[in-house]
Amino acid sequence: MDIVKCAEAENLIRGAGTTLAEWQASHSLACVPTIIHQQLIPTGHRLIVIAPHPDDEVLGCAGILAGMRGREADVVMLAVTDGEASHPCSQERTPSRLRQQRPLESLRAVDCLGLDANALDWQRLGFPDSAVAGQEDQLVEQLLEVIRPGDRLISTWRLDGHCDHEATGRAAAFAASQRKACLIEVPIWAWHWARPNDPRIPWARARKLMLDAPVLAKKRRAINAHVSQVTTDGQTPAVLDQQTIERLLQPFELVFL
Repeated sequence: MDIVKCAEAENLIRGAGTTLAEWQASHSLACVPTIIHQQLIPTGHRLIVIAPHPDDEVLGCAGILAGMRGREADVVMLAVTDGEASHPCSQERTPSRLRQQRPLESLRAVDCLGLDANALDWQRLGFPDSAVAGQEDQLVEQLLEVIRPGDRLISTWRLDGHCDHEATGRAAAFAASQRKACLIEVPIWAWHWARPNDPRIPWARARKLMLDAPVLAKKRRAINAHVSQVTTDGQTPAVLDQQTIERLLQPFELVFL
């Protein structure tokens, strides 16, 4: 998840955003029905995680990933970009350094979830950070080469409010429809800009995967493994501040089916 990106993010991601306390008081969120892992990713089906940036896979679906322990052979991780543009004004965290560092942080994060990273099919697609929308057709083509009928795809929500998240979500939705795969969308930026009972959220399609305390602790460690995003470099503040992290560490993961 990168902050200084495109006009969409700059318009929506201002200030502190909706607080965790406000979300906890949301009637709409409280009424979302639960779903279990086996319903989301049934045995015998592959999980394809499509992350616009390194860290989106743990911010949006670390709990789902943790539930794939022992089924790593069924997991395909697609990193759309290397997240090289997260610090555009930094002299320390330059694009070339981030391009190397952030994928390694994703590997460490997966290890925090208890998964064997070496057993995963991990593919870096190399699209330009903050410019995925300009190559959306090419992304669709690459996704179609990977996806099979019956796969479960997890991608960022098509209306998440960030240009890369939305372009990735659109590409995933189209590819899923073409391959007769099942699309699961996760909100990330929406936790910031949406309101507790926001009609823009597709509540009818929403489900909660509940996370117990040990899984939630793993998710926290996985997020913190993204050191470039959770710490300051002395010049720029952390991309993921404490309030952002706490909103994403509620005792469930919200998915749109």
